[in-house]
Amino acid sequence: MVEVRFLGHAATWIVGGPTKIVIDPFLNGNPLAALGPGEIEADLIVLTHAHGDHWGDTLEIARRTGAKVVSTFEIASYASAKGADAWPMNIGGSYAFEGGWLKFFPAWHSSSFPDGTYGGMPMGVVIETGGKRIYHAGDTALFSDMRLVGEVGLDLALLPIGDTFTMGPDDALRALELLRPKAVVPIHYNTFPPIEQDGEAFVARAEALGFEGRALKPGEAILLE
Repeated sequence: MVEVRFLGHAATWIVGGPTKIVIDPFLNGNPLAALGPGEIEADLIVLTHAHGDHWGDTLEIARRTGAKVVSTFEIASYASAKGADAWPMNIGGSYAFEGGWLKFFPAWHSSSFPDGTYGGMPMGVVIETGGKRIYHAGDTALFSDMRLVGEVGLDLALLPIGDTFTMGPDDALRALELLRPKAVVPIHYNTFPPIEQDGEAFVARAEALGFEGRALKPGEAILLE
């Protein structure tokens, strides 16, 4: 059984296997955050891109727990220069860890740190752990090659629906048709006024298309069995 816990915005915590993974841990400064960085235990910190609402509390968690930062060459180099253990990668690369693996896919967005440092190409990621495959799309627009991501066989897709900076609900529904996951959880919405959306309405529309969905409140989890 794999537990995927939504922490607010795009922050996601995956536990249940031998490796604890946190994705895009924006907690301090996140008005919807369910936990603080001091409450997160992690072996890996996976970053889809460098924007402050995704980079977030990476350094604090990495320094306290010893978690390895896994991301683009640029993000990993930045983290390493600030004292974190890091593993540099890029789109198309895969990384094996105890109990599973991950692979990075493209995302259509931008990527820079809050101080303006370039963060490399933005990415989405497929993580296999506990025999389940989870796709975190990162911040992205709809693109047709999502069909290739779906070909790996997805148990869960975490898709942004906030619009303005990413896909909105209509495009996220089209993404579902390309990805064909067993279930979907909307992310990256309602944190700030420009990305206010109705997660429950999105899930209802997804279910009408034949996809199981959950609009998780920050702190809630979906169990993959």
